[in-house]
Formats: sequence, C-alpha cells, structure tokens
Amino acid sequence: MTLCPARLEPVFSPRPWGALSLAPCFAEKSNLTEPIGEAWMTGNECVFAGGPFGGRMLGEAWPEMGTEWAGTSVKRAGIFPILVKFIFSEEKLSVQVHPDDEYASKHEAAAGGVGKTEMWYAIKARPGAEVLAGLKPGVTAEKFRQAIADGTAEDCLEHVRLNEGEAIFIPARTAHTIGPGLVLCEIQQHSDLTYRVFDYNRRDAQGRTRELHIDKAMDVMRFGKQTSGKTESVVLETNAATGTFLVICRYFATEKWKLSGDISLTTSPERFELLITLEGSGEIRSKSGPLKYGRAQTWLVPAALGEYSLKTETPTTLLRTYPPGESVDLEKFLAGRGVKEENWPRLIR
Repeated sequence: MTLCPARLEPVFSPRPWGALSLAPCFAEKSNLTEPIGEAWMTGNECVFAGGPFGGRMLGEAWPEMGTEWAGTSVKRAGIFPILVKFIFSEEKLSVQVHPDDEYASKHEAAAGGVGKTEMWYAIKARPGAEVLAGLKPGVTAEKFRQAIADGTAEDCLEHVRLNEGEAIFIPARTAHTIGPGLVLCEIQQHSDLTYRVFDYNRRDAQGRTRELHIDKAMDVMRFGKQTSGKTESVVLETNAATGTFLVICRYFATEKWKLSGDISLTTSPERFELLITLEGSGEIRSKSGPLKYGRAQTWLVPAALGEYSLKTETPTTLLRTYPPGESVDLEKFLAGRGVKEENWPRLIR
C-alpha cells in the first residue's frame, strides 16, 4: 500500500450558536440558512479525499490501518484517537463540562467510554472575544448548583480574553464555555461527551430546549485548584519557518508553524501526524509525489512516511499535532524533541 499524506473532507454540524458564514475558512459555506457551529475534520464520518483509502470514512478505515500508518506506539483498538474541529461561535455556547476517562469508562461505555481533554487555538478573534474556563476561587459545589438554579452559572467561571494566535488548554472536568466572535481550532480526545449545566434558555424551532445534565456535571466537575489556562509556547526556529511548541499532554502534542519558505519534516515510526492548515497554500512533497494543500484542511501523515517537505506558494500557518502515547514519559519525549529542560514545565499539562 502506497504511503502518502491523505486529506480528510470535513463534516459540518449545525449548532444554535453557530455562524451563517464560515468564510474565509470555507468560502463555499457563505449565506447559510442554518447556523453551522462545527466542522469536524477527523470525525468517524470524515471521508478520505484521496490516497489508498480514498472514498472511505476514517472510522471505517482506521481499524484496518497497520503500524506503517498509525505508528508502533498508537493503540488501533477503538476509534481514531484525536478529534480535530473548527468551531465558529456567533453566540455563547452552553456552560458545560466533560468527564475524564475514569468516569467515562464507568458510566458512558455505550457512548465510547472516553473522556475529553481539549485545547483551543484562536484562528480568528473579534476585539474583546473571550472564553470562560475554570471556576473562580471560592466556588464550591453548593454555590455552583445554586448559580445554575439562579441562571448565573457563568458568573462562577474565570473570563479569559483570547486573541488571534493564542491557545488555551482545557483538561477534562473543567467547567467552561466559549463566547461569541471566535473561530477556534479544537484538538481533543475523540469523544463527544458533554454535560451541559446552562444553555441560556435557548429553544429550537419547535420550542424545545436542549437537554441539561446537571447531576452528571456535578459528579465530574473540578472544584478547588483549577488546571486550565493559556498555553506557554516554546519557540523553535529554522531558516524558513518559525515553530512554536504549544502544549503536550498524554493525549496530544501540538506545534504551530508559520512558513515563509520551504521546510522539511520527518515523521516518527511510533506515531502518525496531523497537519491542520489554517491559512496559505502550497505542496506537501514526499516520496509518493506532490500534493496540493490549501486553507482549512486536515492531512493524515502516516507514521512510516519518513522525510517529507512543505513547499509554500503563499505564506502558510499550520498546526502539527500527534499522539505522544499514553505510556510515554513526556519529559523524555520533549528531551528527544530538543526542548530544553527548563522549558518542560511550560509545555506539559
């Protein structure tokens, strides 16, 4: 089977808080009649645009991919491990929380049994745009439950201004919501388990409200010391590119690259990579031949591909993300990537 980078087609999901235009990320999605909130870039139903799995859905193909695609340290049992989304928020999302693996495996086996730790990278941000992440000091379970009843749950959360180019880490069990005026790239465990506690009393066309999950949310929510927050990147520079290592956790590691010229990269046989192009155009070149890339695309790069390069036609910004492996020593991993020891605490979450 030919090894080559393979692009996945997005799947778009309507949301009441979404946008009626997804331009410039998806120029064809303009003047919509129904707001779209999410573009799933590596969902189970995302179809490969070409390559040896062309025309097949990721969820169908993933179990058949050998170690030359997945990597020797990545578990192939279950679903594809990293879910990438683009989020378009024109209104506030619900105040919500996600379970961790332990809770999900015990109580949500039918829904996959996987928790949800995530990060958001701000592709676009209107002036003053913010997310709410983590509880304010002194907020107890009793105070939060009362705030839910009073309709003031968001007053219990920390407000975090998010500017274009910034990223924030949201571990499982963190109360959060996203404010209006943001286009985010979300990188997360492949799970859609969400426990809503407040949805601003929104109703659909039939007058129905969305389901709340207050008891489950209270079971998993982290009170006391919070662990969410903006990432502190570490800069890595080459002649034609500036790379910043944004964050690493047991589920994903993410780098940001700004390219003004060509750059060579090399895969590890232990893990696949995902390239998420945020802007720009050019070619991905490997031993299998050149492939054109453009804005708002996600490419699966097989673990055994080895050296490949990006030849830019226009200035390019992309995210490079991959699973370090759940049993990997993250400090040793960063040392192997050439990150100095004094910078490890800035990256490991």
